[in-house]
Amino acid sequence: MKNNQPYKTIIIDDEPLARLRLKSMISEYPEKFEIIGEAENGEDAITKINRMRPEFIFLDIQMPEVSGFDVLKKLDYLPKVIFCTAYDEFALEAFDTNCIDYLVKPLTKERFAKTIVKLNQFNGDSSKINLNNLIEQFNQEYARKEATSIPVKVGDRVIFVRLDEVSYFQANEKYVTIVTKHAKSYVLDSSLKKMEDKLPAYFIRVHKSYLINKNLLKEIRKHFNNRFVLLLDDYSQSKITSGRSYYQAIKSLLEY
Repeated sequence: MKNNQPYKTIIIDDEPLARLRLKSMISEYPEKFEIIGEAENGEDAITKINRMRPEFIFLDIQMPEVSGFDVLKKLDYLPKVIFCTAYDEFALEAFDTNCIDYLVKPLTKERFAKTIVKLNQFNGDSSKINLNNLIEQFNQEYARKEATSIPVKVGDRVIFVRLDEVSYFQANEKYVTIVTKHAKSYVLDSSLKKMEDKLPAYFIRVHKSYLINKNLLKEIRKHFNNRFVLLLDDYSQSKITSGRSYYQAIKSLLEY
């Protein structure tokens, strides 16, 4: 730390509880960090970082609209960064250096203490960090690991729903409902945008409220106003009407 002063720090995460948890951990090290602001989305983060010029940021990777990586690309300068993410540690091996650290959600005090150890070893020179190379390495590693199931909390248990058995995801206010081809349904505390970013390529957005498994697509019927009725080959023979803005995406499915 310069002149033994704490790093001026901004916390960036779209989830209020995650920011609160991180703030609580950071506050246990007042000699290391001085929190000067928080941001709840990517655009807000870019504005505050460029204006407030923090020395350090805790940055969530997975945010709607503008991701953590997108934030870094739009900054006037590069502060020191610790990533906060729900990605697994295997995919993040590229970030395991003394220059940039990462915290995997859910955050723990034990893992945060290791970050402090790294920070104590930090040589203070962030100019040598080739962030674009790190991002490319990350993307390559994560691309090799296509998800095959999704964890769902059911009562006091967590079950894993196979993605190839999911007919569609439906957005409902702050929740997403998973409907399987066997007509079972589960509720996730998430957004459709976040789901879309994580799912395999065979899930496509056909409406602002629907992601469907195109491998279960049985029939497409023309509807009015540039819309289609999509019939799925599942137990319920589900019918989903597409949104007008998804006309081209669905039309591409008709091309051979």
